Amino acid sequence: MDPSYDLWTRVACEFIGTAILIILGNGAVANVHLKGSKGYGGGWSLIAMGYGFGVMIPAVMFGGISGNHINPAFTIGLATWGLFPWSNVAPYIAAQMLGAMAGQVAIVLTHKPYYDRTTSTDDVLATFSTVNAARSRVNGFANELLGSVVLFSCALALVHSPLTATEPAVAHVAIGFLVWGLVAGLGGPTGPALNPARDLGPRIVHALLPLKHKGGSDFRYGWVPVAAPIVAGVIGVGGWKLLLG
Repeated sequence: MDPSYDLWTRVACEFIGTAILIILGNGAVANVHLKGSKGYGGGWSLIAMGYGFGVMIPAVMFGGISGNHINPAFTIGLATWGLFPWSNVAPYIAAQMLGAMAGQVAIVLTHKPYYDRTTSTDDVLATFSTVNAARSRVNGFANELLGSVVLFSCALALVHSPLTATEPAVAHVAIGFLVWGLVAGLGGPTGPALNPARDLGPRIVHALLPLKHKGGSDFRYGWVPVAAPIVAGVIGVGGWKLLLG
């Protein structure tokens, strides 16, 4: 984060960055899951790549301005350990949530004909938010916790590595590959979300928008990809700070 930029510029970057994450990430999911799309049935590798680039692109764009948190759990984790001012937490999280919702609305608008052709409510919901494949909140929490701890601790280590000290853009590119690998490696159980805004924002959009084959928004599970990354944010950021910070 560059403090020479005012708060509202940084908040705008968080909004745009999170919207890009959803457009590229959930857009890849829509490409794979919605009937009639040219990527229909394209597989998990395509989705993992979408999320990797969905993090990488805004990281390179905004990492030097807002820090490119694009994730409330990361923002909270940094603030908990004194690495980010608490006074900025609420504006950052509001921007991240609104950005995620805006990005999801853009996906729905551009993919509406394919939503209309897709009769599986599970496939429709998958383009918005996550669910545990075993329908287990315990397994889902464990998966989200592990992935998020790895994400936050490794992201901080990459940004502060001596190898990237003179080339910070390299660290931001590497974070994209980190997310790509995490989604590929931990995608089977939950997705995963690794980010409360990435899951909750689109889930709210799913609940509000009229879709032909919508089904339920599954808020019974929806607390898992919110709570687990927040806990992981405290653990992951704290672990990095205690070891290397």
